[in-house]
Amino acid sequence: MVQGLSHMTFIVEDLDRMESFLTTVFDARKVYDSGEETFSLSKERFFLIGEGEIAVWLATMEGESLPTRTYNHVAFKIDDADFDAYVDRIKMLGIDIRESRSRVEGEGRSIYFHDHDNHMFELHTGTLEERLARYAKGRQGEGG
Repeated sequence: MVQGLSHMTFIVEDLDRMESFLTTVFDARKVYDSGEETFSLSKERFFLIGEGEIAVWLATMEGESLPTRTYNHVAFKIDDADFDAYVDRIKMLGIDIRESRSRVEGEGRSIYFHDHDNHMFELHTGTLEERLARYAKGRQGEGG
């Protein structure tokens, strides 16, 4: 039986640049750096995003960037009160923020952005339960 998410791995051209991206935007904490010694396919670094048991293990490995940008993405939960501060963090790095898709009221707000290697990330203020409850109302529930 699957017990949950183990980790996510992102292939990046520049480990230092990705570390700066992760620590600035996500407050990631580096917990491992292979340096020149490799146990896997290439140099790698491990980070934790979040706290305690819900912390996410994110691995970065040196390699070729993705050739194109797509809508495939990883979303992290943030508080709505922190939304504008995260927009500022992302802009501080010179990262372009993608225009959000159209939304119905009650499903939360999102910030979409790509790293330098074309991976897309989302910072989202809602929860699955909130979104399902809103969608259950159907289109007639818009605006009110």
